[in-house]
Amino acid sequence: MKEVLLRETVENLGRRGDVVRVADGYARNFLLPRKLALPVTTSNQRQIEREKVKSAVLDAEEQQGAEAVAQRIGGLECVLTRRVGETEVLFGSVTSADVADFLASQKLDVDKRKIQLSEPIKTLGEVSVPIKLHREVTAFLRVHVVKRVEEGGDNVEGQGASDVDDAAG
Repeated sequence: MKEVLLRETVENLGRRGDVVRVADGYARNFLLPRKLALPVTTSNQRQIEREKVKSAVLDAEEQQGAEAVAQRIGGLECVLTRRVGETEVLFGSVTSADVADFLASQKLDVDKRKIQLSEPIKTLGEVSVPIKLHREVTAFLRVHVVKRVEEGGDNVEGQGASDVDDAAG
């Protein structure tokens, strides 16, 4: 076992500045090469304390920005239209990429990996989708999936085929 000083928060291990005991191989092959940790020395501890102060200020600014974005997202309502079959089942599904596209159309730059959709939406109706903007800030977007109204009949592909026949003849 080896003691290391964490430079960054590592999931299921510790927060920045913590001294943790880990297996030698984990420290040597993962933490140290990725600069997530440093060997425990007094100079490294002073360095981490200085970095902690700087990161606390940056983190507070990021959190304020995330809260402002969360406020905007909370006031939005996303309406997505999809084709459905006879039994009201969607053709395809609504994914986090669709939600990210909607947010981009609202001039909000949110990475689709932050949209925590456990599985794609495959039914009509309303769903509250969590979006993790910051470690401590999660916004919820109301997503309504509604039935697309087909114009001029039920089968859109059939209409396309007849258009091709008219152009050829």
